[in-house]
This record gives sequence, structure tokens and C-alpha cells, in this order.
Amino acid sequence: MNTHAPAPANATSTITGIRAFHVPMSCRELVPTMQFFVDALGFRIDAIYPADNPGTAILSGHGLTIRLGIGLPHGIEELHLLCDDPGQLPPGARSLTAPNGVVIRLSPADPPMKTPATRQELVLSRADAAASWSVGRAGMRYRDLLPDRHGGAFIASHIRILEGGPVPDYVHFHKVRFQMIFCRKGWVRLVYEAQGDPFVLNAGDCVLQPPTIRHRVLESSAGAEVIELGSPAEHITMADYMSSLPSSDYDPEREFEGQRFVRHIAANATWLPWKTAGFVASDTGIGTATKGLAGVRVIRTAGESPLTQRVHDTEFCFFFVLSGTLEVHQGDDTYTLSTDDSITLPGNMPYRFGHCSTDLELLEVTLPADFSLQ
Repeated sequence: MNTHAPAPANATSTITGIRAFHVPMSCRELVPTMQFFVDALGFRIDAIYPADNPGTAILSGHGLTIRLGIGLPHGIEELHLLCDDPGQLPPGARSLTAPNGVVIRLSPADPPMKTPATRQELVLSRADAAASWSVGRAGMRYRDLLPDRHGGAFIASHIRILEGGPVPDYVHFHKVRFQMIFCRKGWVRLVYEAQGDPFVLNAGDCVLQPPTIRHRVLESSAGAEVIELGSPAEHITMADYMSSLPSSDYDPEREFEGQRFVRHIAANATWLPWKTAGFVASDTGIGTATKGLAGVRVIRTAGESPLTQRVHDTEFCFFFVLSGTLEVHQGDDTYTLSTDDSITLPGNMPYRFGHCSTDLELLEVTLPADFSLQ
């Protein structure tokens, strides 16, 4: 996968010897504006000229270099100041105005996670010829399994990696409430903070990525596919260039904002009767690791299934067909699902599983976790 944009026609080589970028900022009077940035914002004066009648000053601070000049053309008119406490100004104020009129807006350096209220609905996603695949990050193909995002509370994606080999990823983490990755086909090689050496996620395996755990995708097979679910739908991904993986602090029981990392290996799965007769389920351990926040299971048919009515009292209930076919009855409607189809069901809505093929296998994700099997 190639994530680098082509070089512009006039670029012949990488520019070397760079010390800093500076941004232009105009003013009518140099000294009062310069002193504002020094006294109020902690900048330092790096240069000022000419000596007999200063008209330009170079100021630096907090990773920014400013060229402040009298009548300087095309100067910036607004800066965003990332700080730990953007509410430290007088009540209701979130900005300062410099003597030259430039507005300094205070923004959180560590933006909080926003969790929209869940708006549930029945969502059917089919993997037929009409299915829409978009080109996403690093050239991967994305199929949106939850277009309206349950009001912004959830996202579900079927992702294909067309080309195998090294992935140009970097150490990063996510500000999320919940996030899991299920390997649908092929394999992906990953490494996680405090979890030891890199490992391969094979088809049928899945991981729980706790909030803020540092991780990196290293490589994948050609044609690999994953199912990724997260909450909220829009969340912040933060790069961490100061950390390297694998980390030396091996601690598989470590909690990240109340959750533990989980690596479920399909080859080691234990199958038990599910709560609906005629099915068995393999629990991934994600329910326990999230302290009941979310549950993830793989479900298989185990014989004839009666049309038992089911109602779940959950915020989110999602089924993805890994193989086979299944009928879902809801009121007078019948939905026939095939391989790679998915259905998301609202809480407190009665439904029934009908006829299914003998090779049926489902991925089930619920929030909160349902610890009952029968």
C-alpha cells in the first residue's frame, strides 16, 4: 500500500537544513504586540531589526515561530492555542485579542471524547453487486455497515486490504469508548503496548483495543479483510512518536481506562450452547475485559432451531454473517441474510431467527455485554 502523494513536478529532492517554519503576522506598532506575545503567551524574542528603528521581530514559542512586522502583507489573523485548561479565562471567554487585532483562541490540547446519544434503528447491509465500497486510509476499501451511525454513537465497517506487505503505519492510539477488530479473511500483523512481541491476527481471530492503548499495524496479506466496530463513530486518533513498540513493560492484565486488551484466537475457541436453542456460541472474553460494556461472540448452528421470539434490551445489537444463510423475522417482514451481509437490530424489538443453512456462522456484537448463554 502506498500512502505517499506523488512529488510535485518541480520537486527534485528533500529540502535539508530546515530549522523552523515561521508565519507572517502584521501589526501597526511593533512593541505592544511583541510584548503581548512575550508577557501573555510566553513567547521569546529571537531577533529584532533594524536596531535604530525596529520594524520586524522574530518570536518563537510552543512550537511556533512568528515573523511580526509593521505592515507585513498576508499576515495571519487568528491563532489557536492548545492548552490544558481552555476555560481559564473569565467565564464565557475562550479568546484573547492581541494589540494588532489577531485573535488567540484557546482550544483543548487533549480534546475529550464526545459520545452522542444513540438513535437505534433496524439496519440491513447487503454484500451484493450493488454494495458501495469507498477508498479510505492507505488505499483500503471500506464498506459502511451502519450509514446513519446510530446518531453518531457507533460505526461498523467491512474493510479490504487489496495489496499485501508492510503497512506504512505509526504508533498511535484512539480516544474511544469501545473498539474491536475481527479478522474476516487472510491475516494482519500487529503490535500492542504491554502485550509483548508482534503477533498475527488470522481469520476468525479478533482483538479488543482498549481506549488509549498504543498500537501499530505492521503488515498484512494481500486480500485481507477485517470487520471493525467502534463507539463513538467519530473519534480522535493520536500519533505517539515518543513511544516505540514492542514495549518493555509486558503486562497483559494492565487496564487502559478500565478495559483490558483481548486477543481471541479462533483455533482455541470453546463452544457452548447459546441462549437460543439450535445454536452454539464461542465467547471472546471481551465482555469480561470491558466489565460488561460490550460483548462479542461467534455463533454457529447446531441443529434444528425453533422459531423462538427474542428481544434484547441493549443499546446496540449487530450480527454479521461470516458464512451460510439465515432468515430473520421481524413482524410481517422476513430478511434473508447471506455471507457478508449484516443486520443491526434495535433494542426491545421482537424478532426471530428462522431457517438457516448448516454452515451458518455469525459474528455478534452487543453493548452492553450479554453474559447469558441459554
